[in-house]
Amino acid sequence: MAIDLDKYVLKTGTLTLGIVCKDGIVLAADNRQSYASGDGVAYIAGQAKKISSINERCIVTTAGGASDSRNAIKLVRAEIKLKELRSKSISTIKEIASLMSNILFQKIREPSMIPSIAHFLIAGYDEKGYSLYDASPDGYLQKIETYQATGAPFESLGILDVEYKKQITLKEGIELAKKLFTSTRGRQPSVGDGFDIYTITQNEIKQVSSQKVVSELKDRE
Repeated sequence: MAIDLDKYVLKTGTLTLGIVCKDGIVLAADNRQSYASGDGVAYIAGQAKKISSINERCIVTTAGGASDSRNAIKLVRAEIKLKELRSKSISTIKEIASLMSNILFQKIREPSMIPSIAHFLIAGYDEKGYSLYDASPDGYLQKIETYQATGAPFESLGILDVEYKKQITLKEGIELAKKLFTSTRGRQPSVGDGFDIYTITQNEIKQVSSQKVVSELKDRE
């Protein structure tokens, strides 16, 4: 059975990143879309933003199937709006993350020829402060106290393991994120085409960096 599945399960890649700092959270993602052939080689399929908002207090990074990710985000947005209208209260980041993990748990277990695969880093702020969660494709949810990388972590975790420190500042976290993208795109063909970096503090979500790669053909001299 495993051998048969290997013919159809295609591994591509991406890089999404969350870093917990002493004064906030850094959330980042690259912009390259990719797919793969049966031999596991990734091909570029275009560019896409991989950071989306749930509401004004919460954003998520996406990895996995593009349609699966978008569908899960739409469901969470709708459910959160309904919940807040009924309860007349603002949802916490933990509640949003728990809802996302429940959706992933159900989706991947639905009988289907093509299983739903999506992976999210969820970050935001509420009355309790800012927080970061990891919702994996099987529905497992964990709160991140340090850092997490998804998609192509093997090329990234080494740098994080060495350079992350508990008292890291947002400014240092932003520079660390840039370093990770620069390093990983040279080793992972499915990571690249620029990246977006956001910061989450006690009462604000802000995009602090957006870099794009533009191809240009030139005659050789």
